[in-house]
Amino acid sequence: MNKISQAFYAGKAFIPFIMGGDPDLETTEKLLHTLYEAGADAIEIGIPFSDPIAEGPVIEAAAARALGTGCTVEKLFELVSRVRKEIKVPLLFMTYYNPVFAYGVEKFAKRCADCGLDGIIVPDLPFEERDELLAPCASHGIELISLIAPTSHTRIEKIAGSSGGFLYCVSSLGVTGERHELDDSAKLMVEDVKRASDIPCAVGFGIGTPEQARGTAQFSDGVIVGSAIVRLVAEHGRDCQDPVFQFAQSVKQAIIND
Repeated sequence: MNKISQAFYAGKAFIPFIMGGDPDLETTEKLLHTLYEAGADAIEIGIPFSDPIAEGPVIEAAAARALGTGCTVEKLFELVSRVRKEIKVPLLFMTYYNPVFAYGVEKFAKRCADCGLDGIIVPDLPFEERDELLAPCASHGIELISLIAPTSHTRIEKIAGSSGGFLYCVSSLGVTGERHELDDSAKLMVEDVKRASDIPCAVGFGIGTPEQARGTAQFSDGVIVGSAIVRLVAEHGRDCQDPVFQFAQSVKQAIIND
């Protein structure tokens, strides 16, 4: 069992997302410790990109702020290297393919391994076109996390049977962002996955409250929460650690008390 899969072993996994470099790298570093202390089972770190096609306005604005303060891929690698010894849960990059390609695919995968990252998520890389990145990741022990969406349909069985770490289940169509209500799309997807594979399923996109997290945890192996946390960072800036801790802890408690 790899380290990412182990994050689901003890129960429902809470996977928060923050945008690297928002509002600055120093705050990002503090937030990683904050989320770890709040009970995160794995943490996603966004690499800011100028054209984040899957993101809603909250995360898009966070990426713009991070780029505006000079956040780069290399600086995020250095940040992960600094926190890796203290933070024991899996760390993952959420990135678009362009920054990976610009950095160099092989070089990127090796650098991920060298700094202690466990996996990467690339939402704009179709499953059928992932081989160019999958091979370097595999050679360096980095999990390339696959995504499925309500439109995946007949592809779900193939994706589930050929993926590692966990499967990122996109709860609804559209971009990231908190939603007032979630439909049954994610539940149906998880049921399809479980008929094909025993890979853990974590549901993201739209989960913005502890109550929604609790409901999602009833049928999934974990929940991913991004925009709600990024919004707190936007509201509180460099003083965001305490509100983020309180919110993250409430989500964690909600899913373990399911």
